[in-house]
Amino acid sequence: MSERKVLNKYYPPDFDPAKIPKLKLPKDRQYVVRLMAPFNMRCKTCGEYIYKGKKFNARKETVMNELYMGLPIFRFYIKCTRCLAEITFKTDPENTDYAMEHGATRNFQAEKLLEEEEKKITKDREEEELNNPMKVLENRTRDSKMEMEVLENLQELKELNQRQASVDFEGMLGTYKELEQRTKEQEKEEDERETREMLERALVKRLRDSDSDSDQESSSRPKKPSTDRPTDILTTDRLTDPQGLSVGGVKKAKVESWERSVGGLGGGGVLGTLVVRKKPVTSVPKPGTTVNPAGSNTQTVSKAAATVLMEATKPITAQNGSSSLSLLGAYSDSDDSNNSE
Repeated sequence: MSERKVLNKYYPPDFDPAKIPKLKLPKDRQYVVRLMAPFNMRCKTCGEYIYKGKKFNARKETVMNELYMGLPIFRFYIKCTRCLAEITFKTDPENTDYAMEHGATRNFQAEKLLEEEEKKITKDREEEELNNPMKVLENRTRDSKMEMEVLENLQELKELNQRQASVDFEGMLGTYKELEQRTKEQEKEEDERETREMLERALVKRLRDSDSDSDQESSSRPKKPSTDRPTDILTTDRLTDPQGLSVGGVKKAKVESWERSVGGLGGGGVLGTLVVRKKPVTSVPKPGTTVNPAGSNTQTVSKAAATVLMEATKPITAQNGSSSLSLLGAYSDSDDSNNSE
């Protein structure tokens, strides 16, 4: 099946095209072709109008014994769309057109008839002038006379129009100049307005770009985390005015959160004095008294703790002195209880 698509066929070596039988067809045989009506026509049988461009399935044949400069002439057969009467027309290569034969009449050919009449008159005149030189002179004289009459009539019409017409040329020129000046002013105003609008758009765009850049910079900047905590007041020295209001302060070095609330256990820390080494007892107790070594140590530790708390709560005392007094009273009560034990 793929052989039907190839361009070159296989011909065997013993192929002889002369042996192929020739198909004998008549010269006047007809073909069925699809065509459109070449002009407007009217059927002679039923009076139906057939307009130019209507499509038909026509039969085509070659006209025998008719040639025009070696070109064959073809005849077409169509049928009326109403009564199915046969209509024929053929090609006319001499006039590059179609000629109606029978079955219908051609419509709307007034222009064609006028052209044919002009051609006929010109042809008859040429035939007369061919063998009669006096006729040629007469025709030339008539033509020149007619031309002079036409020019005279034209000149009279021009003069009549000039006498009747009252045209103010100066006013026309002034009106034209005013109109031209007004047009130039309008164009100038339009150009200025367009320039102003372009500058305003550029300014608005520039402001928008600057606003967007500032927004991007503000969004790209990292937010500084707040380091203020409720317990920072213990590690900050603040100055107070006579009414007890805080004026300002200077923050100390950063310390850990547990050191802010409790303090360090080193020697230089706040709680460094709370740890006291136990000293050996050298005194001899009196007879009849009980020695309580733990009591003396407890009393010493409690006094040291009270001293450390007083130093640590100095900033608090500057803001609220009643709180420090209450704390000292609590520790003094605890010392008394320890002594009573």
